[in-house]
Amino acid sequence: MTQQTAEERPGIAAAIVVHERRVLMVRRRVSEGQLSWQFPAGEIEAGESPEDAAVRETAEETGLAVAAVKLLGERVHPKTGRLMSYTACEAVSGTAEVVDTDELDQLAWVALTEIPEYVPYGLYEPVQEFLDATLKN
Repeated sequence: MTQQTAEERPGIAAAIVVHERRVLMVRRRVSEGQLSWQFPAGEIEAGESPEDAAVRETAEETGLAVAAVKLLGERVHPKTGRLMSYTACEAVSGTAEVVDTDELDQLAWVALTEIPEYVPYGLYEPVQEFLDATLKN
C-alpha cells in the first residue's frame, strides 16, 4: 500500500467550538497516533467548504448545532499528513454529548489552562492564538 499525499485524500475540517469560556474537545475511540483528544473533525465531502464540514461534523459527532464564525487557518498536519482546516464556531443550540458512539469515547468542555492536559504536544498556532484571545479570563 502506498502512502497517499495530502492532495490525494480529502481534507479534514476541525471545529473550534467555544462556549462559556471553554472549548469543546472529543476523545476518539481509535487513537490517531498521539491524537486521542482533539476537536470535533472529519473529512470534507465533495463540494463542501471547510466551514460547512466543521459545522456538519460537530452535529454528527456531538449533536450540538454550531455556526461557523471564521476559518482560522489550514496546514498539512505534522502527525497525520492530512490537510487540516480549522474553523472557529459558536454554539447555536442543543447540548453536546457523544452521539457518534462508534467514533467517540467522550467529550469535554476544556478551559484554556487545561488544554495542555488534553493536548500535551501543543496546538496549531492560529488555533492557540484564537483560544488565548477568546478564553482568557
